[in-house]
Amino acid sequence: MRVILAEDSTLLREGLVRLLVDEGHEVVAAVGDAVALVAAVEAEPPDVVVADVRMPPTHTDEGLRGALEIRRRWPDVGVLVLSQYVEKRYAVELLGGRTDGVGYLLKDRVVEVGEFLDALSRVGSGGTAFDPEVVRQLLARTSHTDSLGRLTERERTVLDQMAQGQTNATIAGHLHVSQSAVEKHVNAIFDKLGLSQTTGYSRRVLAVLRYLGS
Repeated sequence: MRVILAEDSTLLREGLVRLLVDEGHEVVAAVGDAVALVAAVEAEPPDVVVADVRMPPTHTDEGLRGALEIRRRWPDVGVLVLSQYVEKRYAVELLGGRTDGVGYLLKDRVVEVGEFLDALSRVGSGGTAFDPEVVRQLLARTSHTDSLGRLTERERTVLDQMAQGQTNATIAGHLHVSQSAVEKHVNAIFDKLGLSQTTGYSRRVLAVLRYLGS
């Protein structure tokens, strides 16, 4: 997979470059600010971008704004955002449009090499990957909403896993139940959220958007 990294910490950036190269990925560019990130993507679009949210010069949201520009200008490029903290507005903003090829991980997750590489692979192949802590905090933010409040505890757990980009088969493995049981919960979620089969859009995507963004 072809990757461009944007991380202002030289130590972390170099560490990620070595990790990705060791895992067989091609690091097209590794830069330290959002302007250089967008320029690198324009010069040679990769399969996926890994970008820190807070970057120079103000260390506020430069990386996030760069990531949003990349999603707008190069929709086929996956974007995996790294952040030190759960910044809900940024997570919701990333999900404001298409939800394919996007991820949001806390930097602490990067030290879990297997989880980081799995998230990178999912985002690079058009899937989604959200840190469980991000999902948990967004769930707390939305716990008062009426339609989500109708879900059972098990259905909310399944929706939580869906929001992390997991397939039904993977969710079944995590919950130690059959895939058909997961499919039953997913259909119940669609019904309770009022997502009919005639909407013309992916009900799975709509359910995740309702979960994360309402």
